[in-house]
Amino acid sequence: MKKVTALLALSLASLSTFAQTTGPVGVRTSTDYDAGTSDSRNTGFGIKGGFNLADVYGDDKKNFTGSSNSKTFHAGLYLQYGFNSRLSIQPELLYSRQGFQGKSTNTPTAGTPTTVNDRRLDYLQVPVLLVFNILDNVSVHAGPQVSLLTKVTEDGRERKIANEGNIYGYSYTSFDYGLSAGAEARVGPARVGARYTAGFNEIIKDQLATSGSKTLTDIKNSVFQVYVGVGFTR
Repeated sequence: MKKVTALLALSLASLSTFAQTTGPVGVRTSTDYDAGTSDSRNTGFGIKGGFNLADVYGDDKKNFTGSSNSKTFHAGLYLQYGFNSRLSIQPELLYSRQGFQGKSTNTPTAGTPTTVNDRRLDYLQVPVLLVFNILDNVSVHAGPQVSLLTKVTEDGRERKIANEGNIYGYSYTSFDYGLSAGAEARVGPARVGARYTAGFNEIIKDQLATSGSKTLTDIKNSVFQVYVGVGFTR
């Protein structure tokens, strides 16, 4: 968590410097408003996408040997509505590939031990963010996020999310929820940002209690994102 905090602080400082030194002269800023209206660059829509540094946290992370993060991607759409010169709300619809690497062995009902190292989890996500402009073209944002698990891949092989009859020895949770926070800079219609999202629901559930097995269920999503986007004002 300390590393994530440091990354966000560094990203915010870099974005602030970038926006102030590279912004085109005469470009309308996020806090420019026409008199008596709510029209500004805080109201509009756009597309975005970028890099995921995905991992997990929780008490059972220690039970996955050789644990490391996954380098993946996300992409999607956003809408934004400005309430005033500083504050706006921004819902998004994202496709995000997450997961983690860490070896575990579990014995399902068939009695044959199964070892998995790499897990890829594909989510359809809806964050709803409150955005505050700390400078004309630099903002911070935070808010809740809900996620629907659409696909699971273990060591390159797709498997069922649900675990009918406990044939795998465990199943995956199809719904996740959490909190996101980050910072963003704008240069013309372009956006550059960084964000951290912590999931609050356990990824794995319904693990079989077998002799000598270690619990694997208390792990949750942890994702650091860097993204670019293009916005269109109303």
